[in-house]
Amino acid sequence: MFLKIFCFIILILYQTNLYSKAANEKEFNQKYLSNYLSALLSFDNQKNNDALKFFENSKILIQSHDSFLQEYLFSLLLDGQVKKAIKQVKYSNTSIGGDFFEGNLLLILDSINKKKFKQAALKLKKLEKFKEDDSYKFIIYSSLKSYIDLFIYKKSDIVEQFGKLDLINMAFQNCYLNSKKTEPYFLNLINDPQSDYSRYTFFYLSNEVSNNDFATVDNFADTIDPLRSSLLISQVKKWIDEKKYKKLTQHFSCQNENDILAEFFFLISNFYSSQSRFDYSNIYLNISNYLNPKFYFNLSLIAENYQSNNNYDLAKKTFEKFDDKDEIFFWYKTKKIARIIAEEENYDASLNYILKNLEKFNNKSTKMIYDLANIYKNFKKYNQAIDYYTLALKNLDKNSMAYADVLYRRGGAYERLKNYDLADKDLLNSIKIRPDEPYTLNYLAYSWLERGYKIEEAIEMLNQAYKGKEEDPYITDSVGWGYYLTGNYIEAEKYLRKAVELLPSDPVASDHYGDVLWQLNRKIQANYFWKSALNSDEADEELKIKIKEKLYNGLNNNS
Repeated sequence: MFLKIFCFIILILYQTNLYSKAANEKEFNQKYLSNYLSALLSFDNQKNNDALKFFENSKILIQSHDSFLQEYLFSLLLDGQVKKAIKQVKYSNTSIGGDFFEGNLLLILDSINKKKFKQAALKLKKLEKFKEDDSYKFIIYSSLKSYIDLFIYKKSDIVEQFGKLDLINMAFQNCYLNSKKTEPYFLNLINDPQSDYSRYTFFYLSNEVSNNDFATVDNFADTIDPLRSSLLISQVKKWIDEKKYKKLTQHFSCQNENDILAEFFFLISNFYSSQSRFDYSNIYLNISNYLNPKFYFNLSLIAENYQSNNNYDLAKKTFEKFDDKDEIFFWYKTKKIARIIAEEENYDASLNYILKNLEKFNNKSTKMIYDLANIYKNFKKYNQAIDYYTLALKNLDKNSMAYADVLYRRGGAYERLKNYDLADKDLLNSIKIRPDEPYTLNYLAYSWLERGYKIEEAIEMLNQAYKGKEEDPYITDSVGWGYYLTGNYIEAEKYLRKAVELLPSDPVASDHYGDVLWQLNRKIQANYFWKSALNSDEADEELKIKIKEKLYNGLNNNS
């Protein structure tokens, strides 16, 4: 960063000197340089509000320094001021230039926003020279070209080169043309067995509502999992269940050029976010929001980007944009802000915030009830968790995967309260619905091992769970512990060593591995892993007491 700033200082002084001579020896004011450097430092320290103020106070440099324009535009885009950024680049483009990828992209989007598609095609030629800079620029250029051609010639002509992204673009372009291929394209995405493309359920159903096919919409909504669906799709299901079909068309239309391009740039934003490049993710998300401000649900990504960067003030400010008109997103906002409160204050303040906001929900959805149960369970308030899990079960099909999941979680809450009869009943009933579910098998089997109950049957269940999740550290640890309890220390060591390798920070895995090493007479190593478990921030007091005893006395022959 400091090398970058040093180079900027040299370049600014040099360029400004030349410019001053060409402009009647206009005196360069040092305060502009100081403000510019402060802007760069603020920008680098993720204080974009401060950066913008410093940029505004040094805008005279825009006439003499192309890099200033680029940095200033980035700051505007991060702040969501896309219109102002476009205005600035248009002015600069007619005066001193400003030839860089994002600047040219904004000019193209301005033309598209004004329905001047042929003008956009001409401007796209200036973008072409940047397409080899990196893969994202190539994707943006190529996809924009196909969309602009679509808007001009009213036909889709995509050259397949980007895998699933091509299928997504084909779905939207056929939807734009109101083609009969629209439905199969969307359904192929939604039902993809390898990846989660459930998001496109919204756009598929929105198009069906536009075509007044409410029967298809209702039938599809009945297949949506009420608990495990994404945020957007959970909201869609609630709208449909309440017959609020117009909600799906109020926020998006396949026939609107801006709307489908907004979804494309949301994808680009997601790509950047998945690589933890949050600044670029937020820039393209703000471009998406500029194109289609109606689809404000996408702001959840920019809020989570802020949260991932520990920029809690901006995260909360963005979360607050979700109001109680859309219950699922309002509940999502409540949970996210509560999590920030837990980080900044404590768990009690976090829970109090949630309980205070509960009063605003008149008709709690099953998803919300389920989430509340999980929240109480996470706060170790198991009796309240059980009450809400029981309430959620009343709204679910008894043979559904969702029902099995709630039984698994309620069983876990009973187990924490040492109410083993009810815990076993729930967990066994969950397994009846999902016989091969690894985590349920693991939870019940490990509980039995800890109680010294049905050890052989527990080990059988653990081996079954391990077949489904061989790289899961917790299941691997459970299998090893089962062999340990039956005295098979050689076999136990293999699994417990693997568990520690998979999750070296887990104190229970380290403690278990120390135990088996002691039994194999590798006592120095055993002490090392016990100490590691003892020093872990995740170790609870009960575990620490047991480890201290082992470090002092070792393991007795009955352990």
